Amino acid sequence: MNANTTLTLIGGPTVLIELAGLRLLTDPTFDPPGRYDLGSVTLVKQAGPAIAADRIGALDAILLTHDQHADNLDQAGRALLAKAKRVFSTPIASRRLGGGVESLVSWQTVELPRPGGGKLFVTGTPARHGPAGIEAITGDVTGFLLGLDKPGDAVYISGDTVWYEGVAEVARRYRPKLIVLFTGAAQTRGKFHLTMNNNDAIDAAVAFKDSKVVAVHNHGWEHFKESQDDLAQAFTALGLASRLELLEAGVAKTITP
Repeated sequence: MNANTTLTLIGGPTVLIELAGLRLLTDPTFDPPGRYDLGSVTLVKQAGPAIAADRIGALDAILLTHDQHADNLDQAGRALLAKAKRVFSTPIASRRLGGGVESLVSWQTVELPRPGGGKLFVTGTPARHGPAGIEAITGDVTGFLLGLDKPGDAVYISGDTVWYEGVAEVARRYRPKLIVLFTGAAQTRGKFHLTMNNNDAIDAAVAFKDSKVVAVHNHGWEHFKESQDDLAQAFTALGLASRLELLEAGVAKTITP
């Protein structure tokens, strides 16, 4: 099976994934730059989407890692949910957003029919949005695996998580050809990061030793502390540069295993 994957970075965590004739979108964020007051935290968006929501086209599924943060689901993104054939997210997001969002728990697999026959396997994975003990503050998050011949053999999408035992378990169980890491070393509540920093991404690359690596969610918001360029420099220093696929917002890139 041809496992070529075409990725188009829209901005932040929003990536159009084209695989096996299907079109999937991660964490839809299409608002213009602005401020989001979340009570104890204010998020500042500095860059709008590279492609407007009305130009995305038909979507077979939206993979929503969580609904509670505006940098993963904003107002324009919420409007897009109803236009996708299916939407997968956490159980609590399913309850908050209504019946059109399907709950997917860690290690649960569902199937999407592929054009011309066959199935795409979609599997939920563990994620922890910061250091140990953060769950009561940041809330539930999920990652996703996509599989062609079997669950998890094509793409892993980390979601907003740090490197921890849950992600390590994904690496032990599955061998995806491509991993899409939400990086940026996000800081909103103090001198600790809520998403992968460069060290976390390097740990993930080593654990998923046969996978190409893409880093997203590292540009366009004030709370990101490390960029794609920072990660590229770290990968180069450690001899991992050939594994890292760099994305340019709005430009489709086909990645061959």
